Amino acid sequence: MPLSDAKTDDHPYWVRVVVDLPLQGPFDYRSDEEISVGTRVIVPFGRRKLVGMVVDCPQVPAHDPDQVRAIESVLRDVEPMEDSWLRFARFAADYYQRPLGEVILPALPQPLRRVSDYQGKRSGAGPVARLDKRRVAAAQPLEPGFAPALNQAQQAAVDAVGAATGFAPTLLFGVTGSGKTEVYLHAAQQVLAQGRNILMLVPEINLTPQFERALRARLEPATGPGGVAVMHSGLSDGERLRAWLRVRRGEARVVLGTRLAIFAPVVNVGLIVVDEEHDPSYKQQDGLRYSARDLAVWRARDLGVPVILGSATPSLESWVNAERGHYRRLDLTDRARDVEMPTVRLVDTRRLPMENGMSPQLLEAMRRRLDNNEQVLVYLNRRGYAPALHCASCGWVSQCPRCTAYTVLHRGQFGGHQLHCHHCGYQRRVPPACPDCGDQDLQPMGRGTQRIEEHLAELFPQARVARIDADTTRLKGSAQALFDRVHAHEIDILVGTQMVAKGHDFANLGLVGVLNADAMLFSQDFRAPERLFAQLMQVSGRAGRHTGHGEVIVQTGYPEQTVYQALARHDFAGFARHAMREREAASLPPYSHQALLTAESRELPEALAFLQQARASAEDVLQREGTHELVSLYDPVPFRIVRVAHVCRAQLLVEATQRSALHTLLRRWLADLNALPEARRVRWQLEVDPLEI
Repeated sequence: MPLSDAKTDDHPYWVRVVVDLPLQGPFDYRSDEEISVGTRVIVPFGRRKLVGMVVDCPQVPAHDPDQVRAIESVLRDVEPMEDSWLRFARFAADYYQRPLGEVILPALPQPLRRVSDYQGKRSGAGPVARLDKRRVAAAQPLEPGFAPALNQAQQAAVDAVGAATGFAPTLLFGVTGSGKTEVYLHAAQQVLAQGRNILMLVPEINLTPQFERALRARLEPATGPGGVAVMHSGLSDGERLRAWLRVRRGEARVVLGTRLAIFAPVVNVGLIVVDEEHDPSYKQQDGLRYSARDLAVWRARDLGVPVILGSATPSLESWVNAERGHYRRLDLTDRARDVEMPTVRLVDTRRLPMENGMSPQLLEAMRRRLDNNEQVLVYLNRRGYAPALHCASCGWVSQCPRCTAYTVLHRGQFGGHQLHCHHCGYQRRVPPACPDCGDQDLQPMGRGTQRIEEHLAELFPQARVARIDADTTRLKGSAQALFDRVHAHEIDILVGTQMVAKGHDFANLGLVGVLNADAMLFSQDFRAPERLFAQLMQVSGRAGRHTGHGEVIVQTGYPEQTVYQALARHDFAGFARHAMREREAASLPPYSHQALLTAESRELPEALAFLQQARASAEDVLQREGTHELVSLYDPVPFRIVRVAHVCRAQLLVEATQRSALHTLLRRWLADLNALPEARRVRWQLEVDPLEI
């Protein structure tokens, strides 16, 4: 609100500031000058100094004015954040039950929220001024990209999106290879021609380079050089700050990024796109545990613009929203090129002689494809050489000393084999003999991508074998270098995890072989079949995208399972109907709404005791609110992997038939949790709409 210019030291300005701490806030401060909402400031907080953001300018403070401290400095190197962005941050904080400061400050590049960048001998005028002084080489312009002619279904989808006015959520349901990206690009060109800007999300960092090239080649004629900005967690502090500033200043008209880009300060947004909207990578798993897909829908509604959610295997939440008429569904039922969908063959492994986890049928199919100069992808979503090491003499297994999990065997190229825990990061050299009985004949249990790569190199000595997983792509740019080799046909057999399952257009890939898919069939998580189907459908879609006659071989001991039968027919709709009937019968999402309270402690009884107290507290809230019949409280239970890094974990699930009843409980309950007797002895976290239980 406007403030009088006649204020003096006896009548200062008052501001409310949020900081990045797990405290509700905001906190009142005094200022000798008028400060706009959305401005960053440095404030004293206890004995520390923190960067915060002004979110309100009250006429009077909420506490005794004599006790209100003064701000230390005002940071004006960036324009105040816009009202629409602050409104978006407030919604995220309210929905996910987090302090507003834990939403706003982490959404900014690190240099803009680090006090040391503004104080001290090296601070200069701040990180923005230092960055602006550098002479940075401009990105090389690309030749305008070739735009293939759209087929009838693609053109209908582009026309439908272009004709939409205001908030228009669209589920773009297209089979793998149906040309969803072309729909995005044509819709984006229409939006840019109207003078408006675009926000596009992809689930993983390794998908950004190919999307960036496509966006620059096709859209830079409309945006001008530098009109595309990329934002993801793999950027350095300086790179992220530079991209953020280009977006904030309106220099970049197209923003491409992973889930954190949903908080990009894009102005004049005309379209939001969420590619592979089903992907669990859109859910943040620590701090503010938000869903970028869900926030994208809310942001589009708040701004009154269209949003496209694209997938070959939509989440059941989005599918049900389309079935109920909340979303419009546009179908792309055929591949964009005139090629057939790959043939999916289920190989029953129960009575087959397996060779290092591979069936005779798979090996024979690989030989045929290699003889035909085609590429092969072997998909195994398990990295390392083997999931564990064991002693056949006494039964010893390589247990992690910090976790209730096994350490994974990783073999070094020149010896130096190690055991790694994929949960806590613990590493040790492989022991020369069994620690329990002294037997030196320790054997690997099971298979990971590293072991499969080694075996295939022995079976096919003339073939060029490469592996793409988290171990081979640690260095910056290494993933893209490997994918470039695949596209250049410098690799014949590619062994990969889910990194290769989606978004990549391999022109010469004829065969996909899937190993160990059954591991997810009997998971305790009710979403496991949905995730398995999505993974298999996505990786199957890599085969035969250009040449047709693609082939997929799925090895399984349970070929009669609905997941596999629907996969063989490329029938997502049939799988979705079956899964929705099961979910509705069990009152599981999307037919109910959930929150998960987790507790961590050195001792499991402490974590369970806190959750028992929390459950009793929730019961009291439900009794007071009269919503006991709408909300179910489950018993506290340990995690499946109870201990990670010497910390024991347990969970309490809350389920409601109405979203409003759930959030009413959470708001009242959250205020009581810190006051529980066991609260100081545990670390706890409340997650709304959990994806993993």
